[in-house]
Amino acid sequence: MNVPPKLKEAKFRHLTINTPNGNAGQQLMCHGMATFELYRRSTIGMCLTEALDDMVNNGTLSPELAFQVLVQFDKSMTEALENQVKSKVTIKGHLHTYRFCDNVWTFILQDATFKNEEAQETVGRVKIVACDSKLLAQA
Repeated sequence: MNVPPKLKEAKFRHLTINTPNGNAGQQLMCHGMATFELYRRSTIGMCLTEALDDMVNNGTLSPELAFQVLVQFDKSMTEALENQVKSKVTIKGHLHTYRFCDNVWTFILQDATFKNEEAQETVGRVKIVACDSKLLAQA
């Protein structure tokens, strides 16, 4: 499968990786201050959502306040990943499927190898969701 020319030049501000081993939404890179709700599908985001649901259900927290906490979580994750994560990762693998819908790229790679300065990891199948950086420039 050939990669479209625009894709080779694309610069992604938000990139999440979903692997079959349960690391849904692992964040690799992020730049810019606009936020997406992608982080809510990460392990920490799902735990936070579950805890907030429990607190709303037993009456210790209002639904409005729980929503504000989630919005702050989105902002905090964006800011922390932008300012604190400096490493770069190279991904190589066999491109099984790709699509571009609503300014979001989705890639499914097989036999993907993730490599940084310190380690290398191979995953049998990985789904990468990348939000187009143009969305953040408009926000």
